[in-house]
Amino acid sequence: MTRIILILTVLSHAGFLFSEVATNQKPNILFIMLDDLGKEWISCYGAEDIETPNIDALAAGGMKFNNAYSMPQCTPSRATLLTGKYPWRNGYVNHWDVPRWGVGYFDWRPKENTTFARLMKDLGYKTCAAGKWQLNDFRIEPEAMKKHGFDDWAMWTGWEAGNPPSGERYQDPYINTPAGSKTYKGKFGPDIHTDHIIQFMKEHKKEPMCLYLPMTLPHTPLVVTPDEPNASSKLDRHKAMVRYIDKLIGKLVKALEELAIRDNTILIFTTDNGSVGSITGTLNGTKVQGGKSKEKESGICAPFIVNCPGLVPAGKVTDALTDFSDLLPTFVELGGGKVPEDLVVDGQSIAPLILGKEKDSKRKWIMALGVGPAKVDQDGVKPRDPFINRVIRDKKYKVWVSKDKKMVRLHDLTEDPWEEINLIESKKEEHSMARGKFSKILYSLPDEDARPLYQPRAPNPWDIKKGSNK
Repeated sequence: MTRIILILTVLSHAGFLFSEVATNQKPNILFIMLDDLGKEWISCYGAEDIETPNIDALAAGGMKFNNAYSMPQCTPSRATLLTGKYPWRNGYVNHWDVPRWGVGYFDWRPKENTTFARLMKDLGYKTCAAGKWQLNDFRIEPEAMKKHGFDDWAMWTGWEAGNPPSGERYQDPYINTPAGSKTYKGKFGPDIHTDHIIQFMKEHKKEPMCLYLPMTLPHTPLVVTPDEPNASSKLDRHKAMVRYIDKLIGKLVKALEELAIRDNTILIFTTDNGSVGSITGTLNGTKVQGGKSKEKESGICAPFIVNCPGLVPAGKVTDALTDFSDLLPTFVELGGGKVPEDLVVDGQSIAPLILGKEKDSKRKWIMALGVGPAKVDQDGVKPRDPFINRVIRDKKYKVWVSKDKKMVRLHDLTEDPWEEINLIESKKEEHSMARGKFSKILYSLPDEDARPLYQPRAPNPWDIKKGSNK
C-alpha cells in the first residue's frame, strides 16, 4: 500500500493510531495551497462569516498550527516553499508576475534553485502539479514544469502579456499541460486542476507520489462559482469561492478514500498569504481586514493544517513555529531522504512534529518578507530596495525591521495579537532582552538581498522596458 502525504495549510481529518499504518512504505505527499485567504475565512480558526466543514473535519482529525508563516505575497511565498530558502537568499524578495512582466524567470539550471519536486523525484516519487505557477512563461519555456521536477502538470499559465485568453483562470480557463496551452471552454479552472490531481492519483496510486495543488481560488477577480451562479456582491462572490474550496477539499478526501489510500495520506493545507484587502471577515469576534501584501499577522500567519489517519495525531493544536522555508526539508524527510549537504536551505523539517514523534518544532524563530513589485535593469529583475523590510518572531515577540535594517516595532503577540502596542522603546528588561535576541538574528543577515538567479536572455516584445517600476 502506498502512502500519500497531502500538505494543506488548513487541513486535518479524523484518523487512526500511528501504529496502525505500516512503516515500510514511502508516504505520498499532497501539498494544497490556497491563493489569498486568511484565517478569518476558515471556521475552525474562529471565522464567523463562513462555514468550512470539510476543512474543519481535517483540523479535528489532525494537527492545526497557530504559528505558521507564509510570505506576504504570491511570488515570495511560492519561491520559498519550492526552494526551502528565504526570499533574501533566493532573490524573490518582491512580487514578479513573469508571464505578464517578462525579463526574469525561475531558472532550473542553478543548483540554488533546486525544487522539492526534483529532490522527491530523486527519492523515487512520481510528481504532479496543478493550479497556479506564475514563475515561468510557458511560451518561452514550454517544459519549465518538467525541468523543475514535475512529471505531469495542469497549470494556469498566468496572465501572458499580449495573449488575452490567458487572463482567464476561472471560467473558460487557459491552462498549460504537457500537450501545450489552450482554453478549456465551458469549464471551471479549479475543477480542472482538482480533477487532474485525482486522475494522477488513480494512475500512480501504487507508487509514491508528491502532489502540489496551488489553487487559483479565491484570488481576484471575485467570480461566481458553478454552485452559486447568482452571487452578486463582491463579498457574496468571495464567500462562494471559499465554499467551493471547501467542496473541492471534500472531493479530494473522497477520492483518497475510494482509492484506498486515505489512511496513509498526509494532507497539508495552507495559503500563500492573507486575504485581499478589500474583503473583511470576522475572526473570534474581531473584524479583520484582509492582510495580503502586509507583514501584519493577518497577512502572513497562515492557516496550516496537517492531517493523515494513522500517521498524524488527531485533534492536536500546536503553537510550534514553522514557515514556508520548512516545507522542502519536511517533504524530503517524509520521503526517507536527506537534503543534499551542498544545498543550502533555511528551513528545518517539521516531519517529527507532524508524525507525533516530537512535541515541538526545531524553530526558535521564523521570518516573513517580500512585498511590492520588483524593478528591472539591464540584467533583469532586481529587488526594489537593497534590503527589503521584514518581520521576525518567536512564540512571544515579533519585531518589524525597516529597509535600513533597523528594528522599528516590537510586539508581545501573547498580550497584543493585533499589534497595537509598540514596545520598541520599552525599558523593561524582558523587552530589552527580546530586542537583543532579534538584533543578533538581524545582523547575521547580509546587508543586501540577493536577486533572482537566471540566465539573461534577449527581451521579448511583451517584456516591460528596462528601468520600469512595474
